[in-house]
Amino acid sequence: MSCPAQSLPAGYFERLYADQEDPWSFATSPYEQAKYAATLAALPQRHYASGLEIGCSIGVLTRQLAEHCQSLLAIDAAEAALARARRRNADRQNVTFARLTVPDERPEGSFDLIVLSEVVYYWNLVDIQRVAALVEASLLPGGSVILVHWIKPTDYPLSGDQAVEAFLQATAGFLSPVRQAREENYRLDLLIRRG
Repeated sequence: MSCPAQSLPAGYFERLYADQEDPWSFATSPYEQAKYAATLAALPQRHYASGLEIGCSIGVLTRQLAEHCQSLLAIDAAEAALARARRRNADRQNVTFARLTVPDERPEGSFDLIVLSEVVYYWNLVDIQRVAALVEASLLPGGSVILVHWIKPTDYPLSGDQAVEAFLQATAGFLSPVRQAREENYRLDLLIRRG
């Protein structure tokens, strides 16, 4: 597997959100709603002290995750997406939003839940290694990482399967897969930190 020259830059996402309010129909797609329900159902705990959502987009999943987290940090590289996410979650006092470009920028704090939904294939193999290091530095012992990714063809740096397999390999030293499920269009992987 070759390593693309670069991961998708923040400008790629800014342009998408400048052109469309909801580029992937997160708020209206039955597929997305079913996938979010499956994501939440897969969480091994109903409540987490501190969650991190990397790539929150317009905050649709964020709103649902907030019901399961005492505090939730939702980050995205695109300010236009964050503005919509803040509006959508204005009544959620336990949610904090931040514009960060992962892995070049890292969130502060420790988390017992990290959500990577539809984002890992935006990075190349080098950056997936850096994201794995970020997760290792940020995830508490016993904490959960959930990945959900489209598995049909894309024009992203990696396919969903390539991206998730690279992440699993990069985190094998400290994360154990406890659930791996494939649906027609996406895969869901739940990992738990050992120790």
